[in-house]
Amino acid sequence: MRPFFRAATVAPLLFALSVAASAADREAKVFDAHLHYNSQARTRLSAAQVLAKLDHAGIRAVIATSTPNDGSLELARGAQGGVVAVVPFLRPYRSDADRGTWFKNPAIAVLIDDEIVREPRYRGIGEFHIHGAADAKGTVMKHIVDVAIAHDLWLHAHCDDAALETIFAHDRHVKVIWAHTGFTTPPAQIAAYLAQHPTLMAELSYRGDVAAGPKVAEAWRALLLRYPDRFLLGSDTWTNERWTDYESIIETYRTWLADLPPMVASKIQWDNGARIFGLPQVK
Repeated sequence: MRPFFRAATVAPLLFALSVAASAADREAKVFDAHLHYNSQARTRLSAAQVLAKLDHAGIRAVIATSTPNDGSLELARGAQGGVVAVVPFLRPYRSDADRGTWFKNPAIAVLIDDEIVREPRYRGIGEFHIHGAADAKGTVMKHIVDVAIAHDLWLHAHCDDAALETIFAHDRHVKVIWAHTGFTTPPAQIAAYLAQHPTLMAELSYRGDVAAGPKVAEAWRALLLRYPDRFLLGSDTWTNERWTDYESIIETYRTWLADLPPMVASKIQWDNGARIFGLPQVK
């Protein structure tokens, strides 16, 4: 009877510890470096509802961007004095129609200049979409790089490898958050870019190849362990469906982060974003 007694007492204890660990994981704060509060979402969720959703998911800071820019600024105003820090970025889109043409339109350069003067809370420019060296070589992209350097702003670039290389060719000192880390760029090439560009941060939304369920893929594990200070998480709430799935998206990150050393996981989950935007680090 004694062995059975020991098992009967130990099992509940192990279960309780497991539940406590899961709760602690959920409570560990997260920096979401790719969040949109676009016009579509604003018709469905108020700024207060968005902030409550973020709080419930354990998010303590976000990079907010929107089309039009009123959304991210509304979210920033609503977050003042609250538990979620909102870092607003200026998007070079007046409407969704600008998404494929903004880099050819001189009016966008004027928009950027006017908004930077009007709203000093902006900490970056983006997320913007640009692909190929030819488009990235244009005068509007060069102007945005110059503005970012002059005002110490980050760029949030949804771009392929060729555009990324061209953005840094404009000025090697520009600070870039690479949305989706190129979507399909392999880990070995990502490592080469991180080694070449010390002001590059890699954001991981839509990189489903990082992990299969709870296990981090070996190539990604090697990359994350080699450059733990250079990665950020992101939800990319570009549609209302992504808002519906928000907690699931964040939980997926928490699941595979648990497969990494705690110090590495903490950096990717919170510390890296907090560091570059001057927020408190995890104690």
